[in-house]
Amino acid sequence: MHISLSTGLSGAYNSACMAKEELLSRYPEQKIMIVDSLGASSGYGLLTDLAADMRDRGSSIEEVYEWLEGNKLNVHHWFFSTDLTHYKRGGRISATSAVVGNLLNICPLLNMSYDGKLISREKIRGKKHVIAEIVKKMKKHAENGIEYSGKCFISNSACYDDARMVADLIEEKFPNLKGKVMINSVGTVIGSHTGPGTVALFFLGDKRID
Repeated sequence: MHISLSTGLSGAYNSACMAKEELLSRYPEQKIMIVDSLGASSGYGLLTDLAADMRDRGSSIEEVYEWLEGNKLNVHHWFFSTDLTHYKRGGRISATSAVVGNLLNICPLLNMSYDGKLISREKIRGKKHVIAEIVKKMKKHAENGIEYSGKCFISNSACYDDARMVADLIEEKFPNLKGKVMINSVGTVIGSHTGPGTVALFFLGDKRID
């Protein structure tokens, strides 16, 4: 089984499908299953981690595949950035917007849409306020609200202290979490797009519909 980075961000899924067809032509007796995660970073990682848990509990590859297809849109990805420089370099915002945004301390809050694309949802002024807001998003969308008992992952791009602040708030507000919040580093590919100062939050919740 291959769980792919979102088709909304990468051609990895299509490449995997091509590889599957080639392999099946040579090894037709094999099972090859490919899942478009519609996720990225540690959201994609959370989905893979949950699949591994099912495998370890004895689920078949077919059962894991069906669960992934039925639940991948329940993995929420919320993130914010405190430095807009790389957004300007990547062409996602204009130079003027980047300058004004940095001067006003604007921190965009984004999430992953139902079709696996990154969407800007709000523009919040100040790191303290955007940290509070990202935790509110988890309260609103997490499975069973503040009674959420699943896993929670955070990724950060050269801003561990900010990620730790988010993790501490979540561990305080969600007493039934399955273990501590796991804090990871953003990978090199995604980090080259977001730049430093990005914190991303991942958890299971209601289905993404927009």
